[in-house]
Amino acid sequence: MSDTIIKIEDVDMKFNMATDKISGLKEYAIKFIKRELFYKEFLALQNINLEIRRGEIIGIIGLNGAGKSTMLKVISGILKPSNGNVTINGNIAPLIELGAGFDPELSGMENIYLNGAVLGMSRKYMDKKLDEIIAFSELEEFINNPVKNYSSGMYARLGFSIATCIEPDILIVDEILSVGDYKFQQKSRHRIEEMINDGTTIILVSHSIEEIKELCNRVVWLEKGKIKQCGGKEVISQYEK
Repeated sequence: MSDTIIKIEDVDMKFNMATDKISGLKEYAIKFIKRELFYKEFLALQNINLEIRRGEIIGIIGLNGAGKSTMLKVISGILKPSNGNVTINGNIAPLIELGAGFDPELSGMENIYLNGAVLGMSRKYMDKKLDEIIAFSELEEFINNPVKNYSSGMYARLGFSIATCIEPDILIVDEILSVGDYKFQQKSRHRIEEMINDGTTIILVSHSIEEIKELCNRVVWLEKGKIKQCGGKEVISQYEK
């Protein structure tokens, strides 16, 4: 079996940005009919090449707008790259956006099964994991309530519990550890450390440089959609300068 679990080759991610401010649907429709909609191309990621090995803990750093979250979405398959290829050799649990993959009208219990299906897990497998997920999230009293009534902390607890209890090969975390109360943050941190010890590949985006220093064994520095530097913790030193 290849040691490479993620291979990113020559990846670009382009978005079209409207050059004019459009105040509403009516104005948009008129401009569309008259062919007066104009866009400029924005390259969120440019020529990204990266190989990630099994068991690596990768930290992605960079200023706001550098392309960190876009890169996670491309790796997760949420976004298809405009150019290039992403090859994944394992199952991924992405923790990218709070409540992503949840149906607000469904209960927490129903959303556990929905999320499991989205992540490629069978109902039988989720049956076995159900009690563990609910216990870790500490939402026993609310698990049959619609998640639209959940607080942001409850969303975070349920999402994190599902993603980590299904034992993914790859866990992708985008600032999710900063959501929720202090007690659950510490609990989440401990769970991440357990997964690291078990050999899970983890990709972490965090504005906490100390968190990256403590958890990650390789660091990717993104700047304006390009990899500026990739290596060990010396990359953090260069970034901080």
